[in-house]
Amino acid sequence: MKDSYDVVVVGGAMMGSGVAWFLSRNPDFDGTVLVVERDPSYQDSSTARTNSCMRQQFSTEVNIRISQFGAEFVRDFRAWMDDPEAPEIAVNHFGYLYLAADEATAAVLRANQRVQASLGAGTVIMTPDEIAAEYPFYNLDGIVCGSHNPVDEGWFDSGTIFEWWRRQARRNGVEYHTDEVVGIDRRNDAVTGVALASGGRIGCGTLVNATGPRAARTAAMAGLELPVEPRKRFTWIFEAAEPLARDLPLTIDPTGVHVRSDGAAYLAGCPPDIDPPVDPVDLDMDHDIFEDKVWPALAHRIAAFERIKVTSRWAGHYAYNRFDHNAVVGPHPEVSNFLFVNGFSGHGMQQSPAMGRAVSELITYGQYRTLDLSALGYERIARGEPFVETAII
Repeated sequence: MKDSYDVVVVGGAMMGSGVAWFLSRNPDFDGTVLVVERDPSYQDSSTARTNSCMRQQFSTEVNIRISQFGAEFVRDFRAWMDDPEAPEIAVNHFGYLYLAADEATAAVLRANQRVQASLGAGTVIMTPDEIAAEYPFYNLDGIVCGSHNPVDEGWFDSGTIFEWWRRQARRNGVEYHTDEVVGIDRRNDAVTGVALASGGRIGCGTLVNATGPRAARTAAMAGLELPVEPRKRFTWIFEAAEPLARDLPLTIDPTGVHVRSDGAAYLAGCPPDIDPPVDPVDLDMDHDIFEDKVWPALAHRIAAFERIKVTSRWAGHYAYNRFDHNAVVGPHPEVSNFLFVNGFSGHGMQQSPAMGRAVSELITYGQYRTLDLSALGYERIARGEPFVETAII
């Protein structure tokens, strides 16, 4: 490890490795890159505890475009890797299905569908009769409509992408170092280096904050505020005594519970009813919420789920942007070489290809060249002007 690097990426999970990989493959970037990761097992990271879903059902053009590039990247993964050993990425396009139980929610879904369709997404609004004809297993009492897109929406194997990003980044010269950044050196309006838990100091030309649920702590080391905090999310894998006859779309129930096919089994998830920030090491399950909330919602919506067996469960963290639930990407307006790639609020895996590409462009060219993400910049937080996205789960 050298004393100084052109780019130091703090955090080596999906976002940090995405930035490192995109930088390493760009012939216009000839700098040095160090990724500092506190836990190279990644076992407790948001990356490891993801549900790995993708959708285009957002309300804003930029979020739709971000997801469309993610779908394109997954589809063309082998070409991006340019390696005959690279695999095809497993993907299941069973789609998302939002269910509306009132006219106000239905109006939002219809407005969002018009935006999505104008950008080429395959989203359609379905009446209860149309949903029943396609998916006869739903109980649709009280449902006004649904919003469904089976094109480039569903589940994908993000773990393989993550593995290959790290592998190729190293092959291309990126250094990964196991340590923890415990301090950031700042001189006036620039970061000059980082302090490590091991006692060393590393100089840097640009710092990338890719520390997921710990992002606010990292920003605070540079004297910066970031409204991102760990929020706990629960996931259960279960088997049904009577499996459904076809794949189950990722169904967002009006109760807030979501459920989808997961191979031959099913995956359900929800936030806690009381949703405070938690410590980044707090991964304890709420063992009552499944019996009290999730199972009743599942059994009400799909009768076959009255007889199910939970086979696995886990808690993970959203890097939750409490300001407006959207990504924060790009430089701090007062510290231009401190770059954020934070606050994804549950959308990180599907957004990681676009984010890695975008941050690498900022570092290499000083501007976005493919997809303009300036609407997601820190400036909106400084101005107190949230970026409104109505399609948040």
